Amino acid sequence: MDQTKLEQASRILAEARHELALRIVGQEPMISGLLMAMIAGGHALLEGVPGLAKTLAVKSLAELTGLSFKRIQFTPDLLPADVTGTLIWDQKSLSFSVRRGPIFANIILADEINRAPAKVQSALLEAMEEKQVTIGEDSIHLPEPFFVLATQNPIEHEGTYPLPEAELDRFLLKLVVRYPSREEEEQIVRRLSQETAERGSSSRIKKCLDQNTLQLLRDAVDEVRLDDALVGYIVSIVSASRPVERAKRGSWDDFYRYISFGASPRASLALYRCSKIEALFNGRDFVLPEDIKAVAPAVLRHRLVLSYEAEADNMDADSIINRILTLVPLP
Repeated sequence: MDQTKLEQASRILAEARHELALRIVGQEPMISGLLMAMIAGGHALLEGVPGLAKTLAVKSLAELTGLSFKRIQFTPDLLPADVTGTLIWDQKSLSFSVRRGPIFANIILADEINRAPAKVQSALLEAMEEKQVTIGEDSIHLPEPFFVLATQNPIEHEGTYPLPEAELDRFLLKLVVRYPSREEEEQIVRRLSQETAERGSSSRIKKCLDQNTLQLLRDAVDEVRLDDALVGYIVSIVSASRPVERAKRGSWDDFYRYISFGASPRASLALYRCSKIEALFNGRDFVLPEDIKAVAPAVLRHRLVLSYEAEADNMDADSIINRILTLVPLP
């Protein structure tokens, strides 16, 4: 890659992080994950307890890009037509016309996505994968670029519906949003006190990640080099998550009892793309095994279906992924 292009990409990323820091204190992994999803052209699922700035981060990112933004509050009584749109009767023309739903925007915030039933979740499948929506007999393309950034609460299960595996697999990343450190929380409180004193005014964010700069970053990612040996390493990690590999890896038999279903080839494609973006984040035009390991948890954690034995032994997806990364030999 041309050194000038690498420096330009690094400058854009640094400016984007700086602008987001005007609104979001800390939460660097979440910010990096959201930027990674946008550059890769994928969707992201944010999971964390209430009050950790998940919704604020998505709204701030939309403001940073200047792209069209719609928020959909998912509730148990939501209908598919409330998301995608529906046909309405036009008395003047004596025919049906399409009324587009809120999904026709560049950035969609699906807030508390697991509170809507399966029929609403299924309305998102076509949009997330094929970037189009079928209403009646018409298939309508969604705006480009198109991102679904969804949030969910991991601790409340009453009135929630588990997301189907087909939908989870369409998310490029699952970002686990954790509590801030003590120092960060003190900074949050001081910032709120300052905004209250200034009558609720909040910092404005400069639009520095529009479609042109986003395309520049994507072009830079395309030029990041990834060796064929590392492609094999990526595929080895993903295939190692599948119980069908048990016969090939006899020494791992006790490990596979924790997995019911492994990751699909979408995970290999996502790991390939995200490891190149991680290298760009680190100011390099080539991928190291450490880049692949760094993004593996976010790429794989929502694609593993764990067994009852995993729950009984207190094994979560991240623990299993870390074990896979330990067992798969480096190239």
